Amino acid sequence: MAANTSPRVIYGAMTLLALVAGGIGYGVARWTATSAVVAAPGERKVLYWYDPMAPGQHFDKPGKSPFMDMQLVPRYADGGAPTEPVGVKVDAAAVQNLGLRVARVTRGILASSLTVTGSVELNQRDVAVVQSRSAGFVERVYGRASGDVVAAGAPLASLLVPEWAGAQTEYLAVRRTGDLPLANAARARLRLLGMPEEAIAAVDRSGKPQAVVTIAAPRGGVIASLDVRQGMTIAAGQTLAQINGLGTVWLNAAIPEASSGSVRVGQSVSASFAALPGEHLRGRITTLLPTTQAESRTMTARIELDNHALRLRPGMFATVDLAGAGRSALLVPSEAVIRTGKRVLVMRAGTGGRYQPVEVAIGTEAGGKTEIVAGLAEGDRVVASGQFLIDSEASLTGIEARPLSGGLPEHNR
Repeated sequence: MAANTSPRVIYGAMTLLALVAGGIGYGVARWTATSAVVAAPGERKVLYWYDPMAPGQHFDKPGKSPFMDMQLVPRYADGGAPTEPVGVKVDAAAVQNLGLRVARVTRGILASSLTVTGSVELNQRDVAVVQSRSAGFVERVYGRASGDVVAAGAPLASLLVPEWAGAQTEYLAVRRTGDLPLANAARARLRLLGMPEEAIAAVDRSGKPQAVVTIAAPRGGVIASLDVRQGMTIAAGQTLAQINGLGTVWLNAAIPEASSGSVRVGQSVSASFAALPGEHLRGRITTLLPTTQAESRTMTARIELDNHALRLRPGMFATVDLAGAGRSALLVPSEAVIRTGKRVLVMRAGTGGRYQPVEVAIGTEAGGKTEIVAGLAEGDRVVASGQFLIDSEASLTGIEARPLSGGLPEHNR
């Protein structure tokens, strides 16, 4: 029978056997691929595998990503991470070659310091106003002008006040009678008419009425305004001059709005001036003005400085250092912080030479240290030098940064 079998029949039988064998192999392969997703008893159940660079695409078995030259990562049913350590692995030799330097997250005192600019202006609380208390005429001026610096008692103008002349005559006549109470009353009338005490004393000494009375500066300082001219008529209550004292000046420092919360009244400051090289003048903040400059987004801190040497002049520019009390905070070297534009990262050093990007929230920076508000714990180790190389490697291999929220990390760095 076998001898009578034609070649066509034999070829058909061989083809059938090949198809059956292929079907069995395909079924076995399908079963194997499907069984990879089903966890063995006591193991974690894998939902699917995915490429961290394209997390929307799911695969039913492990292997190489079709998008990147990297292994697929499992996603477990319990939401946990892969059992393998997370992070970029760097061997000890590479650590030496890259010059990686690791620092610990420590708790320390964060010094509160801020450097701003300021300008000098006159102390507006140290102003003397000279007024005429009676109507009269300006007989003489003494060559003064606004901006002149005068000493206390310097003459400003000589006035002829008719009302003062008559009152002086009455006072001298009563004083000659020897009636002391009546003389005191006449003298008090001179003061009520606005006659300066110095002019009244001059009348007492000379025993003669003073037709022209000289008005002097009540204090030393700079003449802020002078509104008298020879020959002019003045009215009662008219302001003749304003004199601003120079013993102290104001230094107005521009505090950025974002830093205004750390500034307080009474805080000590140090000011340096280009006109006084090498010197640092000490002062304290006396007032924080209640308004903010809309154009520069700054608030004004008013500092009072001693100026008895008259070296500080209005308009002078200053650099102001504000030093405040320190506070306890978690600190890392500022050079360890990576600012990506969207978030802030550090490279946390783990065990076995692995390094993982970790998202952090930072606070104040001072003295080369940056405050960590969230994301790290005391004792953690972070890369302080060479972290950008590790961060780049983590990006290329699809390693995700540990987020602040504890949820899935963002894929865009």
